[in-house]
Parts: sequence; structure tokens; C-alpha cells
Amino acid sequence: MPTHTIDTITERRRRRLEDVLRRRQTDLTLVIENVWDPHNVSAILRSADAVGVAHVHLLYTIEKAPNLRRDGKQSSASARKWLDFTVHDNTETCFAQLHNEGYRVYASHLSREGVSLHHIDFTGKIALVLGNESRGVSDDACALSDGVYTIPMMGMVESLNVSVAAAVSLYEALRQRLDAGLYDTPQLGENGVHEKLIEWARM
Repeated sequence: MPTHTIDTITERRRRRLEDVLRRRQTDLTLVIENVWDPHNVSAILRSADAVGVAHVHLLYTIEKAPNLRRDGKQSSASARKWLDFTVHDNTETCFAQLHNEGYRVYASHLSREGVSLHHIDFTGKIALVLGNESRGVSDDACALSDGVYTIPMMGMVESLNVSVAAAVSLYEALRQRLDAGLYDTPQLGENGVHEKLIEWARM
């Protein structure tokens, strides 16, 4: 078991953890729906961590949910180590929770009614839904979303790999949030940063 505490980690390590926590975005989240390939899940989580997402929702109604238990033996490069998760097995309850928490939910889905990714205002409280590798986002999830969005495509292929779509979407959110200065003030609050720092120092 890890035995590190804030007092035992190096000052350089402490500054690194604290800087990351101060940039965590508590009002930007993902819903990963029935994505079965562990490599895709890992790639999505890596992108989420990279843009400062703090919490990810795992919605598994058909496929088996991945095991994302934190393990002290995981490398620091493993994004799952630095993210919090909520696992859902019911679409309606998942979306009800998000809406009750004030999120606007957009599903990535090929549709003529979809808005362009670049027309979404990512400076508000936003949840993005990414679906299964072959089936995409389910009809139920699309119906319960506040809207669907598409990623502009200029070639012959109609869609991106789900992990690539996640990265493209999240970095549009990053761009808008940087311009709006949302990374300048800790969304976790000073107490939240300190509490999370203690947890991370033990990993």
C-alpha cells in the first residue's frame, strides 16, 4: 500500500500535483456509453485528464463496465488514477443525475439535426456523451440529451474512432475555456484542492 503523505513527497511533486488540481474543471464531464475496448477507454480517459476533466461517468447497459479500481501500482501515466468515476447501469438515471446537477448534455451522433462541435458553448456546465464503437450513442441517450453534435469531416470517411472523437471534442472545450480564463481560478476551491492533494499524495 502507498504510504506517501504531503509531508513525505518532494516539493517538486507537491507543486506538480497542486498545479494540476488548480486547473481541474468540475463543470466539464464525459459520459462513456458501452465503449468496450479497454484501449479506447484508456485513450478517452487520457484525453479527459489532459484537459482537466475531474469526473467521468461510465454508462454500461449492454457491455460490461471496465474495472477502473485505483491501484497504487499503476503508473502515474495511467489517467484512471487521477480521475473520479460514477458507474451507471441505467440511462435514465444517469441523465437525470446530470440534469439535476445542472449539466447540458450533448451526444456525439451523426445526424442532420446535429450542431457542429464548434457551435457548442463549452464555457457552461457541459457533459458530452460518447458511444459504442460500432453502434454509436444509443437512441435512448440521444433522446434524453439536450442536443446532438457532429464533428466536421472533410474526407470520405463519416466518423472518427471514438477515442479520437473524444480528444477532438475535449480540445475544443479546452480552447474555449482557456480563452474564457476558466483555468485561472481553482474550481475545486482552496479546501477542495487541499483535500484532493492529500488523497493524491498517498497514491
